[in-house]
Amino acid sequence: QVQLVESGGGLVQAGESLRLSCVASGSVDTFNDMAWYRQTPGKEREVVALITSGGTTTYADSVKGRFTISRDNAKNTMTLQMNNLKPEDTAVYYCNVDWYWLSLKYDQWGQGTQVTVSS
Repeated sequence: QVQLVESGGGLVQAGESLRLSCVASGSVDTFNDMAWYRQTPGKEREVVALITSGGTTTYADSVKGRFTISRDNAKNTMTLQMNNLKPEDTAVYYCNVDWYWLSLKYDQWGQGTQVTVSS
């Protein structure tokens, strides 16, 4: 059983910054990929940024150069530093982690945190 707790969302103006955090706890010691997704009403959930257990990162084109994903494997935490926020970044942001157990892959979602960027 894995639980994810997200924090850091809020309301900001365009050009400002926010930092999202995701803390994983439970019976898993080592996670594989950790990622941030976002979703707006009527649209599918999309990946924003992903970081592998080895620290390799990938970003959606829309956030490259503005967002930075990082993780602390010792603490099972992940952060998303979001700079120069734009109104189109407004969404519910979800963290997702996956892991392997007995050669099967599992994943867990956080509850989501609202990010609202006003123009």
